[in-house]
Amino acid sequence: MNAAVAAAAAIAGVLTGVIAMLAFRWSEREQKRPTRTSLHTDPVLPPGVDTVLSVLRSSAVVLDEADAVVKASSAAYALGLVRGGKLAVEPMLQMARDTRRDGEIRQVELDLPRRGNGRGEALAVSARVAPLGSRLVLLLVEDLTEARRIEAVRRDFVANVSHELKTPVGALSLLSEAVMDASDDPGAVERFAGRMQIEATRLTNLVQELIDLSRVQNDDPLDDAEPVRVDELVAEAIDRCRQAAGTKQITMAAGGTADLHVRGNRGQLAAALGNLVENAVNYSPARTRVGIAARRVNAPGGDLIEIAVTDQGIGISEKDKERVFERFYRVDPARSRATGGTGLGLAIVKHVVASHGGEVTVWSAEGQGSTFTLRLPESGPARDRAQRRPDRTGLSAENERSPSSPHTSPYETLPAPEVLP
Repeated sequence: MNAAVAAAAAIAGVLTGVIAMLAFRWSEREQKRPTRTSLHTDPVLPPGVDTVLSVLRSSAVVLDEADAVVKASSAAYALGLVRGGKLAVEPMLQMARDTRRDGEIRQVELDLPRRGNGRGEALAVSARVAPLGSRLVLLLVEDLTEARRIEAVRRDFVANVSHELKTPVGALSLLSEAVMDASDDPGAVERFAGRMQIEATRLTNLVQELIDLSRVQNDDPLDDAEPVRVDELVAEAIDRCRQAAGTKQITMAAGGTADLHVRGNRGQLAAALGNLVENAVNYSPARTRVGIAARRVNAPGGDLIEIAVTDQGIGISEKDKERVFERFYRVDPARSRATGGTGLGLAIVKHVVASHGGEVTVWSAEGQGSTFTLRLPESGPARDRAQRRPDRTGLSAENERSPSSPHTSPYETLPAPEVLP
């Protein structure tokens, strides 16, 4: 009996010792295992580095001696630099290895493919690698895509301005020489002088539109906004194009809801709407119709005023619709030069509408005409009126055709608008 008890006690003691030894070994192994609790609070970073990296605008990635990511900012993940705990860009990874080997700081600019389906322009980035302590390497990546785009726009703008200025200036120089050579021919002098007047007008219009564009292109909210009657804007735009429309026997018609108001700068809004009507007249064949319609549209953030300018002109192709609001872009360069267009009108419209808190859209089909629509917030006093006046034309959501229809302008169905001579 005593022998059995002693044997059992001995076995229990051995088991206890084995369990204690296994627990000690497991604990020791866990302490040696690197922690993966958070990439943003890894204890191996030198003191203060985590705070510095958190305030940098560049994407930051810290790599250890095994090329594993110790820390990565959220921007680095958004750019697709880090995937699965590894640096996913091979050129940057090679830079990090070279810097770890010799301790030299390296910098390079790279074009990275977009994540997802790969469509769209590549990401332009500047990558800088530097040693961080004795074992770590710091990678800082700055996204240069927007800066590259702005620089390209600036270069194109300067080149286009130079070209547009060179054309009338060169023409004036040649015409002046022709006038001098034909000084004894009154008929020739008169003819050349008329051409000089046309080129001088084109040059004046270009300079004025450059000034207008420089004033509105920052898209900042207006400080001197006031209620503006839409009827007055429409009448002014029609009056501006009356002579050109009469020459081509184009009928101009105004319709929609009366007595609407928007809030903004009257001069800028008149210029924007005038540009749209002028384009409609210039790009329409003779004996066609240009319509201007205004209406109120209910929207979650407040009522909007839509002003649509519809023509029966040459229309715009799908590829051109994406670029018509770019500076100096012309759907038909030959026709634009014939009409004296500068290519800045729609760019001015876009910036004016943006500074007024609205938007401009286009519907068009080749050979069937175009509809440009301004959407602007309604002026406060008019929006709060309890009674609304009826439409002059009966235009409503029920008789408006869908803008997505490939063959029908959304404002084609205006019934019997007021025709202005």
